[in-house]
Amino acid sequence: MKSFLKGVLLFFLLTAFSSEKKKEFTAIKNTSFGKGEVLEYRVNFGFFTVGKASTVIEKSVFTKNERPCYKVDAFGETLGFVSWITKVKDQWGAYIDTAALITHVSYRKIREGNYKKDEVINYDYDKLQAEVKVADKQTGKYGDPKYYKIPDNVRDIVAGFLYLRVIDYKKFKIGDTLSISGFFEDTPYNMKVIYSGKDNVSTKIGKIPCHKLIPVMPDNKLFDGENSITCWISDDGNHIPVKIQAKMFIGSTGIELVGFRGLRNQLRIVQ
Repeated sequence: MKSFLKGVLLFFLLTAFSSEKKKEFTAIKNTSFGKGEVLEYRVNFGFFTVGKASTVIEKSVFTKNERPCYKVDAFGETLGFVSWITKVKDQWGAYIDTAALITHVSYRKIREGNYKKDEVINYDYDKLQAEVKVADKQTGKYGDPKYYKIPDNVRDIVAGFLYLRVIDYKKFKIGDTLSISGFFEDTPYNMKVIYSGKDNVSTKIGKIPCHKLIPVMPDNKLFDGENSITCWISDDGNHIPVKIQAKMFIGSTGIELVGFRGLRNQLRIVQ
């Protein structure tokens, strides 16, 4: 009898531990992108092409925080005469939940002239906490992590752009806004994006019908005003970023789509 009671007690103890409540994630419908997508861009400053950029969604699915994730990377580098002045070669990446489209891990490898920064951020949704690790510039070894509070369902910049691609813009009127909860370096933020109607954007590929979005920027030393950035998202099943233009204090810069492969849907091009 004593052995039986001990067995029952052990069963309930094990059940209690195994039923510890975990964060539940809300799935978001996505028919806009998938594994293996590559987007290629030219980077301009004024009338000059000064660099190139690309985004890549890996063909494999990865596991982070016991969740299936897309691995998405954004690359950017200077070209031509600009590289003689200051060479830039940056990589921004993230492991993004395939269902909820939130960030589980994000990382940056920044190389801009003499400036260098390697950073990895792990997101804990049970504790609503971000663990930020930055590598020593000399040794390359990561130091002790720092911890910051984050909002629920947070997205880094890479995941934020993917989230913009699954929005049903047919339901939006000019002036409507949407919000994205994010985290950058050591600060959580709530980015508001204004829907500004439709536009046809001329590119090297052709004229692409787009939705026009304007992120509301906080006060900063880089961009000229809260409406300084405009983003055009293709008005089709892909919702890919076609063009981004930014007004900076030192001039106007932006990126424009020049190539693609692995799209989930056919890109809509008009005459």
